[in-house]
Amino acid sequence: MAALCVAVALPAYGQALDAAQTWPTKPVRVIIGIGPAGGSDLLARAMAQRLTAQWGQPVVVENRVGANGIIATEAVAKSAPDGHTLLFATDSAFTVTPHLHAKLPYDALRDFAAVTQITEFGTVLVANAALPVANAAELIALAKKNPGKITYSSIGAGSQMHLISEMLSNKAGISLSHIPYKGVPQMVSAVLTGEVNLTWVGVFSSRPHVKSGKLKALGYSISKRSSLMPEVPTFAELGYPEVDKGVWYGVMAPVRTPRLLVDRIHADIKKLLDEPEFRNKELLSKGYEPTGLGPDEFAAL
Repeated sequence: MAALCVAVALPAYGQALDAAQTWPTKPVRVIIGIGPAGGSDLLARAMAQRLTAQWGQPVVVENRVGANGIIATEAVAKSAPDGHTLLFATDSAFTVTPHLHAKLPYDALRDFAAVTQITEFGTVLVANAALPVANAAELIALAKKNPGKITYSSIGAGSQMHLISEMLSNKAGISLSHIPYKGVPQMVSAVLTGEVNLTWVGVFSSRPHVKSGKLKALGYSISKRSSLMPEVPTFAELGYPEVDKGVWYGVMAPVRTPRLLVDRIHADIKKLLDEPEFRNKELLSKGYEPTGLGPDEFAAL
């Protein structure tokens, strides 16, 4: 019986191995739920350019914007599990959105194969220069005097910016008003023009505006200060240790994508993340901490 099982399994393994070695046989689509020019979009495109050369097939980034990532995530969940359609995933689609919607067109746990976590990082709470506050303590004091009148932008209900703003509101005993936007560029533009008062954004996107005086940095969202903006205190330092919410980017494939192929894709992306030039230019210089977690480690998060 054991010999029969081996005889059946070996051809199947050989086919999977051959598929992993000859993949890709056509262009690879990388679907992302964020609009063009956001930090995740720029990183996805930088990776796609390098992977195109490595894989010998075009790697095309497709922006499927809407419903806080649900549209993009569903598109990948319903794609063929052959490695030619991948999801450039952000954490909120898997850690927040499933808790906000009673029914989704996919199962975040069962419909995907984790490939790799690319990076994790914190975000900066920034304020329009005209808002009469110099730090987080002054913001909280002003918000307590004006409940519901201070506004913040996000990329939608259930997004990282929405979640952490509500977390801060709850712990500080304040009420902020949420104004959702279509994408990161629109969200940042709104606070720059004074259309809203606040938002949360990555170090790379916020630092130039803080340096120019157009925005004020009030606090950092994880427990360790950013090496690129070391002057900005963490919310733990400011007396709100519960306000600790990082962001991760990763790659997912449709469930039933062969494990050998998942391992191949992870190995190729990890190789790219370990290249000093790419690592420094596309990750570290933008405040992204490279991780490169493998499928099992990523799935366990």
